[in-house]
Amino acid sequence: MPPAVPSPPRQSPQARTGPGFADPAALMRIKSLQLRARAVVEGFDRGIHRSPYHGFSVEFSEYREYTPGDDPRYLDWRLFARSDRYYIKKFEDETNLRCHMVVDASRSMGYGSGAVSKWEYARTAAATVAYFLSRQRDAVGLVTFEDRIVELVPPRVRPGHLAHLTAVLQREPQGRATDLTGPLDEMGAANPRRGLFVLFSDLLVPAPAVRTAVGNLRAAGHEVIVFRVLDPQEVRFEFSAPGLFRDAETGREVFVDPRTAAREYRTRFEAHAADVRQACVSAGADFEQVTTDRPLELVLFDLLRARAQSGRAPARRPQNRGRS
Repeated sequence: MPPAVPSPPRQSPQARTGPGFADPAALMRIKSLQLRARAVVEGFDRGIHRSPYHGFSVEFSEYREYTPGDDPRYLDWRLFARSDRYYIKKFEDETNLRCHMVVDASRSMGYGSGAVSKWEYARTAAATVAYFLSRQRDAVGLVTFEDRIVELVPPRVRPGHLAHLTAVLQREPQGRATDLTGPLDEMGAANPRRGLFVLFSDLLVPAPAVRTAVGNLRAAGHEVIVFRVLDPQEVRFEFSAPGLFRDAETGREVFVDPRTAAREYRTRFEAHAADVRQACVSAGADFEQVTTDRPLELVLFDLLRARAQSGRAPARRPQNRGRS
């Protein structure tokens, strides 16, 4: 029996900024979300052949990584020869996912220090993942939320569904405050069948709330991939001039001199970021923090990596159906 397989490697710096990927600011000039998504997926298809993910093709929607306890008779040795990793062909009840794109549309997501706001980036990323999964005949749905669910598109596989989903994403949010737990709990309760939830949010909420919301989805048997979407200035805090800083959720304004506040801000931000990451990972979710200047093709790389590792998640084991 082959050994347990280590996680696929993280992207190299070259892969994260590799040639051929669209600059997000330039991409946003395309008004149609569906055309944006198509452009990103086509760039991804080209880029995957010259990246560390060569061999992690879209066919991995049909496979999952080998884990101890799996029947070695179902190993795909041809895929091993190409990728040097052990993969098992999924059975029919493990494919044809019901996928939910969950997008935070709260007030704080409207922030952008440059040409791309967090909301614009998140909805484009969600449309891109939806386009990608739709090509594989997976049923894809959409949820946008603020302090409650705002838009709900059930997962479907039918002509015109992707166009409807992206049209809903084109609608501008009202920009209320965030409640993460309520909407995700509602979605988990409304979807008893195991599915994939892909969350796009800045997660500017207490880490325990993240742990509760994500943990409840995982406890209901769902797979969860979290993309924390942040503006580069939220991470680096490279402002120079003193001025009023407004809390995007509450509207509260505070006078801040960045020259004296930067160190404490970064310390607190990094501590919260570490807590949020740990909250997601400890709940059993895959987690990736992205900034709005990162090529959107790399969101698909992250998604592929998470899906390739999904065999490690608690799930129903395939039953021996007499296949050889």
